[in-house]
Amino acid sequence: MDGYLLTLTRRRMKWEAILQQNPDLSQVDAKLKRYIRKGIPGPYRPDVWMKISGAAAEQKRAPNLYRSLLNTETFDKEISDSISIDLPRTFPDNIHFDTKKQRLYNILIAYAHHNRDVGYCQGLNYIAGLLLIVTEDEEKSFWLLKHIVENIVPQYHSHNMANLLRDLAVFRELVIRRFPAVNRHVDNLGLPYPVIASKWFICIFAEVLPVETVLRIWDCVFAEGYKIVFRAALAMFVTHKTSILACDDIAALATHFRDIMIQDSIVTDCHGFIESMFALRLKRSELESLRKVAVLNPA
Repeated sequence: MDGYLLTLTRRRMKWEAILQQNPDLSQVDAKLKRYIRKGIPGPYRPDVWMKISGAAAEQKRAPNLYRSLLNTETFDKEISDSISIDLPRTFPDNIHFDTKKQRLYNILIAYAHHNRDVGYCQGLNYIAGLLLIVTEDEEKSFWLLKHIVENIVPQYHSHNMANLLRDLAVFRELVIRRFPAVNRHVDNLGLPYPVIASKWFICIFAEVLPVETVLRIWDCVFAEGYKIVFRAALAMFVTHKTSILACDDIAALATHFRDIMIQDSIVTDCHGFIESMFALRLKRSELESLRKVAVLNPA
């Protein structure tokens, strides 16, 4: 057995012990957080995500919600058409995803009618699609999508995307503070941060980074919340600092962010990338302080 498989086997055995001791996972203590950061074994992901996020508890409070939404007599045609247009664009290279597209439609149309302020926004198809791949369950995917949109990244997907714009401004300030030379280079070449990072935040890196790396990021997102999105975005900069500075014009820089950085050996090594995320110093108090400033001084 090679080293990676041996590591996965040991991790799975440890998770079996954790789930026996604490089956409801209601409290994410330091030990559980440490195990989550090392990766939740695939077979346990759906239930662990549901429990650590609080989505399972929400579902128990409204067990008939999803089915009642699907039984809506008439769906909004504009929303339905928008979702249908995006279905073929969702994971087109995944040959197994074709069989999931009707279920993805169900999740998205149900959520759009549940949360009228959001309705349907491009990017939700990638989040819900990956949730469906992981859980193989429409209802769990719906509740996890609801948790992400309403609790992890609220108002990222609303019509004015107010909090997305705020957090992109916060992210730029974090880069200025931590990597001033990189920020100066990006500014001098004229590439705006929304062009660089909007999809990172809107999709929480789904359809951006390799799937296994995204799943490891999401393990942490469900346990620790929105701060992980900033950690992952900052890790993209710190791990690619040299190659970003080597770009000598805006076209090269845009190509680097859009095509090269998202599939190189750095992000493919999910263990190393997660380690780089947590090597960064980042406090929730700093983020909240910067958010207040961004709201008071919008771009």
